[in-house]
Amino acid sequence: MSLPKLFQPKQVGEITVQHRIVLAPLTRNRANKEHVHGDLAVEYYSQRASMPGTLLITEATYIARKAGGYPHVPGIWSEEQIAAWKRVVEAVHARGSYIFLQLWALGRQAFPAVLESEGLPPSSYVSSSDVLLLEVSSTPPRPLTTAEVKEYVQLYATAAKNAVHGAGFDGVEVHCANGYLPDQFLQDICNKRTDEYGGSVENRCRFPLEIVQAVTEAVGVRKTGVRISPWGTFGGMRMADPRPTFTHFVTQLRARFPELAYLHMIEPRTTGNIDVSDVPEGDSNDFVRDIWAPRVIISAGGYTRQMAIEAAEKYDYLTAWGRYFISNPDLPYRLLKNIPLTPYSRDMFYIDESPRGYIDYPFASEPQTQ
Repeated sequence: MSLPKLFQPKQVGEITVQHRIVLAPLTRNRANKEHVHGDLAVEYYSQRASMPGTLLITEATYIARKAGGYPHVPGIWSEEQIAAWKRVVEAVHARGSYIFLQLWALGRQAFPAVLESEGLPPSSYVSSSDVLLLEVSSTPPRPLTTAEVKEYVQLYATAAKNAVHGAGFDGVEVHCANGYLPDQFLQDICNKRTDEYGGSVENRCRFPLEIVQAVTEAVGVRKTGVRISPWGTFGGMRMADPRPTFTHFVTQLRARFPELAYLHMIEPRTTGNIDVSDVPEGDSNDFVRDIWAPRVIISAGGYTRQMAIEAAEKYDYLTAWGRYFISNPDLPYRLLKNIPLTPYSRDMFYIDESPRGYIDYPFASEPQTQ
């Protein structure tokens, strides 16, 4: 009998993965105070590259200091950061696997106190509009000026160059999901602008589309992926009806960048790092698939082995795994051989600069021979 599609090769941009199980981008807070990775990250990503032909997407990585606002998250703007990431990339490539870097700007999800602790002025706390996000601040963010929006577009392009041409990544993923800065422009629940970046669907999609344009020009369209979360409530998001906006956005991506490496969509059964126990009727990414297929789709959110096998067979999806890829460094091998999975421990997801719950999860006892 032939292997299920989940365990068969697939062309993704310029690379050919050997199976459809992807490491999802996962914030782990293990970089140092200057947002530089060390030996722990080299070991962590190397472990998860242990089955040759695996695609890893890194944790979200700041495009610039002012785009941050959480401690112990890596960046990709300084020479030291680029050199640190290069060690990670070389370790992954040495295992015969591939790695994309996820590009991140927090916008109104930043903690103003963290920005100020890094020497940035209060005016660095920004978003599309001055819409309050009480989870992080009692003060609303400052709306970016039109000129600053264009500056952010260039920061994304520079970060992409640093990742691909500097650190040697196989590609980059533009993070337009989970209520971070590009999503704050996409969604009318946050975007109240009256300039060319606000109001109509076309205007709200302008900033993320300009980012993708700049990134593809910097590193190549086949080295670029995009992540979206039409149904997510994380970060104060979720429009009354996300379909019109995301239909336009994905349609424009298809028209302008038909050779994108992939579109990465988060399913409505998860939002941020939270499971949605009762998904509202009608919430579905079918409309995204209808627009994007037959191009490459990565689907993320609460997958089991059987669900992933079925999604690969029915839709030709790759599936991104987060929590179980944390606790099972050899997850693709375990899924291939149907080996029981090690449970994860949430209280060790975000331990600053600690190896606990990061590089100390066990591999399966069987030798890894295909």
